[in-house]
Amino acid sequence: MKKENLRYERSKMKKEMVLARLKEDGCRITKQRLILLDIILSEECSCCKEIFYEASKRDKGIGQSTVYRMISLLEEIGAINRKNMYKISCSMDCDRTEVCQIELDDDTICHLSPKQWNEVIKAGLSQFGYMKKQEIRSVNVIPCECEC
Repeated sequence: MKKENLRYERSKMKKEMVLARLKEDGCRITKQRLILLDIILSEECSCCKEIFYEASKRDKGIGQSTVYRMISLLEEIGAINRKNMYKISCSMDCDRTEVCQIELDDDTICHLSPKQWNEVIKAGLSQFGYMKKQEIRSVNVIPCECEC
């Protein structure tokens, strides 16, 4: 069996299990929830904003609050762990044009490629003495839970 078929079957099984659990908890299974669940199970988005952008392409009526509520709901039933959604593990030779977006307080947005992201992290770690001659394997961003 091809790897893509195996992943599809695993995702389909996960989806059925999640839907059953949502129904048990009394949640209505709306078109928007199905879209969000498909996007989340595709494992191609690493944060709520990415999920929102992908969802809004499919349904213009999906708002950011809908995405955040769905993520919280999936966390509550144990279907996902938000801490695992934020793993960034692109190598320097990855062909993606953007893996990191940073918003500054003057509304400037920096878009970083995998190579740029690695160079920024490496420079900061080196400057503060955390890194000597090592290479970065991966970076895990742990979301802030406070109300700041």
